[in-house]
Amino acid sequence: MKWWKGVIAGGLFLGAAGITVAGLRDRPPPSVEVQLAKVHKGTITRTITGAGKVQAATTVKISSNLSGELIELLVKDGEPVKKGQVLGRIDRRRFEATVKQALAAQSASKAEVQVSEVEAQRTLAEHARVKGLVDKGLSSGAELEQSQARLDTANAQVAAARQRLSQASAVYEEAASNLAQTTLVSPIDGNVIELSREVGERVRGSDLSEDIVMIIAALNAMEVKIEVGEHEVVHLKTGQPAEVALDALDGESFQGAVVEIAQKALIKNEGTEAEVTTFPITVALETRPTGVLPGMSAEVRIAAETHNDALLVPIQAVTVRSEKTLPDYQAPVEGGALQAKRKTESLAKVVFVVDADNKAQVRRVRTGIASDTELEILEGLREGDRVVEGPYRTLSKDLSHGNVVSEPSQGGPGTKGGQKS
Repeated sequence: MKWWKGVIAGGLFLGAAGITVAGLRDRPPPSVEVQLAKVHKGTITRTITGAGKVQAATTVKISSNLSGELIELLVKDGEPVKKGQVLGRIDRRRFEATVKQALAAQSASKAEVQVSEVEAQRTLAEHARVKGLVDKGLSSGAELEQSQARLDTANAQVAAARQRLSQASAVYEEAASNLAQTTLVSPIDGNVIELSREVGERVRGSDLSEDIVMIIAALNAMEVKIEVGEHEVVHLKTGQPAEVALDALDGESFQGAVVEIAQKALIKNEGTEAEVTTFPITVALETRPTGVLPGMSAEVRIAAETHNDALLVPIQAVTVRSEKTLPDYQAPVEGGALQAKRKTESLAKVVFVVDADNKAQVRRVRTGIASDTELEILEGLREGDRVVEGPYRTLSKDLSHGNVVSEPSQGGPGTKGGQKS
């Protein structure tokens, strides 16, 4: 009976030894579950976006340089007006009196000019008579000199009278201009978009600051102003097409074009870590959408550049890796003490291409323009290559050159749709 116990013990020993040997044998590493996409050719557009407010292309502030009571207001908020239409009136009685005074002073100056001209003509005739007598020897040279002095004085009085007439005329013109400004007139066709004063209020006109009575806007031409960053403005040109979506009209978009690019930057939080540099951009709408009013919020998408027949990959397929981790890395040749050592680690743009053995091969790439979802590849890939596009964490940190990869099984917890970040 002892022999079969020995057989059992030996069998157990051999089994344990086999299991141990199998455990020590090298096993292939498990595959990494990834999402794959194919490199394809297509059309890609660089899109620059920004948010802003709708405004009228032409907006005019109606104010007056005169001070006075607003006695009449002939328009209402939102009302359409025509160029030259009377909008309101400021009390003109004081300015009418000033005009009458200036007109009377001008008339007196005209009369003074006429009197001085008559006196100058009489003096000229007297001077001619004295000169004739001197020529005949019937008068002395002293009398001729006195006559010439009287003529010069008369001519000077005419010149002075004409200067006073010019001054009086200028005062009258200024008074008449002020009187005309008591009537507020629309300089454009448009709509009243803001009324700042009511009848009975005092308008305090000044050359140093304007007291706005109302604002008129030409609503037939609308535009949106946005701000874009310094890295985006270099790709913009006037005339580029744009698509404008309004928050108030959900689901609708309207066509426009870039009409103005500011040549001076707006710098916010200058000198701090939060410094931001932007450039104002104006996009004009082709037509005024029905119901759109100044001040509404809008989002603008400008088509800055389009490439046809370009090699495209999902934008998330391109990641970065340290130069030292790439298989083709070559250490830089030392340039001696004069060569400055790099303080920051050099990074390279890469894509992981999956070969026929389902191994991820890191590939350097040179990229072009990007859309919201895709990126143009200029060098490093061929049409039809299978590339890894996710998950994000796997692609950005975990995946390495030579890793075996596999796609998640359809319908499982690791499906492509559920893994994509």
